[in-house]
Amino acid sequence: MDGGRLARVLALATPAALLGGAYVAQLGFGLPPCEMCWWQRYPHFAALVLALAAFKWPRAETLVALAALAIGISGVIGGFHAGVEYGWWEGVTACTTTSTAGADDPLAAILDAPLVRCDVAPWSLFGISLAGWNFLISCGAALLIFRLLARDRKAPR
Repeated sequence: MDGGRLARVLALATPAALLGGAYVAQLGFGLPPCEMCWWQRYPHFAALVLALAAFKWPRAETLVALAALAIGISGVIGGFHAGVEYGWWEGVTACTTTSTAGADDPLAAILDAPLVRCDVAPWSLFGISLAGWNFLISCGAALLIFRLLARDRKAPR
């Protein structure tokens, strides 16, 4: 598989896998996302759209590069979020969640809404939180995609 095609596949697979994992954690294991968790998802949504569009055009290096950039942005947000979780620095938000229950009594809905804090990691593996894993995987994948694109560009045609 040439570098451009591999970069395209990686640009699609990375956000699909990470978003899939986030939704499994949220819906399957009851780990609701905090505000910064959502911030990490938005660039992955954009990367998915860009990567899918890149499959429509055979020579879509720009779309793949933009997808890689979006993946990298999600990783940087994940790194910042992980730092907040580990107490390395302070977050920029109160990190609360909205409730969809209790439409008849808005005050009760607000008071009963679960507080999802950004500065507490609800789960970790090997001491690395979900935000930390997003940082590692997303930044690594973005760098690899850029390297594959660069290698493909240098290859003789």
